Order: sequence, then C-alpha cells, then structure tokens
Amino acid sequence: MTLSNFGIAGVQMYVSASHDNVERMGGYMQHIRKRFPWVRMVLFPELCPLGPGRDKAEPLPGPTEDRLRELARETGLWLIPGSMFEAVDTPQGTVVYNTTPVIDPHGDVVARCRKLFPFRPYEEGVEGGTEFCVFDVPDVGRFGVSICYDMWFPETTRSLVALGAEVILHPTMTDTIDRDVELAIARASAVTNQVYFFDINGVGDGGVGRSIVCDPSGYVLHESQAGDEIVAIDVDLQRVRRERERGLRTLGQPLKSFRDRACDFPVYERRATDGYLQSLGPLVKPT
Repeated sequence: MTLSNFGIAGVQMYVSASHDNVERMGGYMQHIRKRFPWVRMVLFPELCPLGPGRDKAEPLPGPTEDRLRELARETGLWLIPGSMFEAVDTPQGTVVYNTTPVIDPHGDVVARCRKLFPFRPYEEGVEGGTEFCVFDVPDVGRFGVSICYDMWFPETTRSLVALGAEVILHPTMTDTIDRDVELAIARASAVTNQVYFFDINGVGDGGVGRSIVCDPSGYVLHESQAGDEIVAIDVDLQRVRRERERGLRTLGQPLKSFRDRACDFPVYERRATDGYLQSLGPLVKPT
C-alpha cells in the first residue's frame, strides 16, 4: 500500500564554522523522534555537519558520514544531513565537491548528491557535480535533492521533477542580503513544478535563517525567522498527484504543458552560449 502522508522536519539550526556540529544534529534528531513521532525524515542546512571550511573536506564514505549513518540508525529516521565538502583523489590531484548523502533509517547511504552549481566565483576550489539526485522512499514516493545555488537554475528543479520527484529537499547556506530573492525562487520552483519545496537554511555561521516550505500550489506552508527552529510538515503526496492530474488550484497544468510543448530550447545547446552570453566576460569576483 502506498502511503499518502509523510512527515518531514527541516532543522534550521546554528552552524559553527569552527566546531563540529554533528553532536548537536544528533540532539535535534533525538528530540524530533520524541516530540514529533510522525516525522520520518529530517533535513539539515547545507554544510551543517562540519561547517563551511573547505579544509575539512573528507572522502565519502568517511568518518563523519559514518557518524551520520549511526544517527539515522539510532533514531530510525531518514537523514539528509545538509552537505559536506567531499575530497576525491584523482591523478591530477585532490578534487573537492559539495556533497550531501541520503541516509535511510537503517543507516545505509542510498544516494549522494553533488552540488551542480557551486556559488562561483565565491565558492572557490569546488567542482560542480554532473548528475541529478532522486531517490525513492518505499511505499511513499520519489524525492529529489538539490543544494543551495542549484535553485537559481530552474532547469535543476525541472529535471528532478521530470525524473518523478514529488518533494524537493533543498539544504542551503545563505548568509547574504539576497535571501529575500531566494524565498521568491523557492515559491516559484514549487508552483511551476507542482512539487513540495523544502528550502532549509542555517543560522550563525551557517546563514541568516528564513527557511521556507512551499506546497505544490505555491502556498507558503511556513517561513521561519532568524533563530533555531524545527519546521515539521506533514506532506500529502496524493495531493501532488491529484494536482498534477487536474491542475494547481484546479487551474494550470504546467508539467503537462511543458511535456506537450511545440517549442525547443536552443539555449541549452552549448553552442548557443557562443554569442551574447560569451560577451558577459569571465566569472570572477568584482573588484
């Protein structure tokens, strides 16, 4: 039997850049297990376990991921622990990715999502991933993962939804003055793709807070302020399926219209960037 409702808790928490945050994450998970027994999945902000220092990059699997796996196993919860910097040895040297593992309630890693769009030119020395990340929760539905700046590229969310995602899990670490813009992007991403969108930010060294959860009709289910907060939401996946069939608010059916489109999008061909986009100059920090 396929379940319709599924509890997800986003944790907007203080993220330290100088200290390990894994123990505090475990405390939140234990609290959620007791306080919200209907929650089955927990999502933390980007770079939450070890903070935003690239010098803390580890291979995956690795020691920190093993600790996170144990937290999932102890609590019996699905865990998307934000992300970590992943160190990969290559013949040319060590390559670093911004990666979040997806850990099931048994403590097994079922997927790893590498951030597709590092926040260049500021997120220096980090390579972009090349694969879209979706995974299935048995008897529930399909979930997609993207990380922070990925949201600014609507092709990312559209691709995850085209792969069947009904919920987008989006850890972020926004500590800049454009957070208000991201709130609009999160809502637009939800409604144009008829999907639940969980955009969970950190506080302290991990961001300015203001996490947001939007439903497939574009309604804001919750917007946090600037402090620590547990955002526990019971999503209704049957509603996603019904609205994709009948239209959001029984109106537009954007996924079907996209599927049945008459136009092509030549901008997505690499050669299309040889014109105007090349004239914008190199991707560098302003001076």
